[in-house]
Amino acid sequence: METEVTPLAEPVATVAEGLALPPGILLIAAGLLLLALRGRLRDGVILLAPVLALALVWLLPEGGALGLPYLGYDLVLAHGDTLSRLFGTVFTIAAFAGGLFALRQERHAEMVAAFVYAGAALGVVFAGDLVTLFVFWEIMAIASTMVIWLAGPKARGAGLRYVIIHLFGGVILMAGIAWHVSATGSIAFTDLTESPAKWLILGGFMLNAGAPPLSAWVADAYPRSSWSGMVFLSAFTTKTAVFVLMRGFPGEAFLIWIGLYMIFYGIVYAILENDIRRIFAYSIVNQVGFMVVGIGIGTEMALNGVAAHAFAHIIYKALLLTAAGSVIYMTGRSRFTELGGLARTMPVTAACGIIGALSISALPLTSGFVSKTMITEGAIGEQMFVVWLLLTAASAGSMLYAGVKFPWLVFFSKDSGLRPTDPPTSMRTAMILLAVLCIGIGVVPGALYALLPTPVDYVPYTGPHVISKLQLLLFAGAAAFVMLRWLRPGDTVTLDIDWLWRQWPVRAAARAPRRTPVQATSEAMHAAYQRILDIVYRAHGPSGILARSWPTGSMAFWATLLLGAFMLLYYLG
Repeated sequence: METEVTPLAEPVATVAEGLALPPGILLIAAGLLLLALRGRLRDGVILLAPVLALALVWLLPEGGALGLPYLGYDLVLAHGDTLSRLFGTVFTIAAFAGGLFALRQERHAEMVAAFVYAGAALGVVFAGDLVTLFVFWEIMAIASTMVIWLAGPKARGAGLRYVIIHLFGGVILMAGIAWHVSATGSIAFTDLTESPAKWLILGGFMLNAGAPPLSAWVADAYPRSSWSGMVFLSAFTTKTAVFVLMRGFPGEAFLIWIGLYMIFYGIVYAILENDIRRIFAYSIVNQVGFMVVGIGIGTEMALNGVAAHAFAHIIYKALLLTAAGSVIYMTGRSRFTELGGLARTMPVTAACGIIGALSISALPLTSGFVSKTMITEGAIGEQMFVVWLLLTAASAGSMLYAGVKFPWLVFFSKDSGLRPTDPPTSMRTAMILLAVLCIGIGVVPGALYALLPTPVDYVPYTGPHVISKLQLLLFAGAAAFVMLRWLRPGDTVTLDIDWLWRQWPVRAAARAPRRTPVQATSEAMHAAYQRILDIVYRAHGPSGILARSWPTGSMAFWATLLLGAFMLLYYLG
């Protein structure tokens, strides 16, 4: 599924009548406007901006584009096709639901960062060239870091590690793009499987997808965000990575095995976890693994399944995280060992959480069933029996950690003695909206299939599909309740693979009997790492010059402002 983007000699005139602004720029501008607003006017902008961005997504026709010449290149700021429209649609839905859920967030700057983040993600999925993609990619990294940092002092370390990893990924991606452009002379964002810079660009994309060996940044950083911040974080970074992999590397076979690793890595760590949001952070890696496998398979059926599953995943993961966020907001607690029996006083939250858990488990009549089964069908179509078998087993794993562990330990199980009520109206409304979408997509999958990149020849509700899925889920559910005492987590810390580069070298050097070359090198690397942390924090930390709320010195803000101003002046002139 290759998308051709013709380099522009002048600003394109193929856009819809009156369309003069890319959807991502609108959301970024709305986010910056929130700096100056308070009260109902602020709430109105939070709810209206995603709706207007959705309208712009659909006003851009198939094959239409919005571009301008800049520094000798013809940038394509918005290129319309079915894949971009699908991701643009679900991104704006996620921004609306996240904004509605976060209306009671007292840290107003968080919503500013969240909307800039969402707008940058929209910019990535509509970018028609690699330069535009890179600019929005880096704005997304900086804005998402601010979402994490604005949760408070406890998020400092996680935010620092997050921004260092993502800026490192940006350097890899920038090097790949520079190599590709110098070798081919083109900045068009098309199929990159034959690019001389293929592995550098692919490495930059895979880092944002949460691929090994740097998967741990998801579970390290996301749970440190606020009760509302993780709803935004779950929707954009990893899914923009899925989008660019679909666009640039469809059919890259080794992605199948990377994706399978991500699937089972996420399941194992999610089962071990004791924190609600960490379990869903590992779940993000697990579910993105399904999408990476589908991209590696590369057939029309598999790629349609990836697109459908990305759409469904953003919705049901937002639902699960709004339910988890509601529990944290009302109780102040996030560990399974401190929760239990909340269904009696939080019935709406419990019902919505259960719908999200059943959706991620791919129960028939939910959104997960009509999307995830397309990927397994793609494996069968290519006679990949081992891949199909592993994907089927992984579906049972999702039932263990999400379908049983989360709702049982939080809303049922033992009585924790807590008696919180359901959250305020805006938070309940966001959960109910997402729950309705999960059921609606599952009951009427044709509406989702109509948005997919290629025509869909797939019927999810056949006897064999439904019966086999119900058998699998019933077996997994029964096994979960038999193993319930092992699924019940203890108050422990689970070591992830990031321990290898965060702790082991320093500890190994400290235990050496004398100062060896290895110890000296390790200490020097640790000192350099600490200096980088200090420099980044002084600039980007909550009190740093690049994080001041007004006036802002953020490089992302100025890059966006200058580029947007140039674009507007060019068109108005």
